[in-house]
Amino acid sequence: MIEKLELKKGSDNVFRDLGIPDADAQLMKADLAAAIIAALNKRKLTARAAGKVAGVAHTDIVNIRNVKLGRFSIERLVRILNALDQRVELRITKVPGRVRTAA
Repeated sequence: MIEKLELKKGSDNVFRDLGIPDADAQLMKADLAAAIIAALNKRKLTARAAGKVAGVAHTDIVNIRNVKLGRFSIERLVRILNALDQRVELRITKVPGRVRTAA
């Protein structure tokens, strides 16, 4: 028996699509963690070496690599990226088509 699947177009944020609270912050943390992982991989740093370079415990690096980000603030992830010679830029865009009036 073949089961029909219903397809739905997702938003630009998988956390929002899954109904996870604070979805925008969660996506930002995931993006920052991905950038940290890419920087570590490019430099071929072990968790211990990366921890020394970034000024954090090697277990923090292990948690980032395993995407266990619950204990990390956005600010802390940015500081780790800065220690890895990475610059973080913030871009804010208006949601198209949405008009809000003052309450």
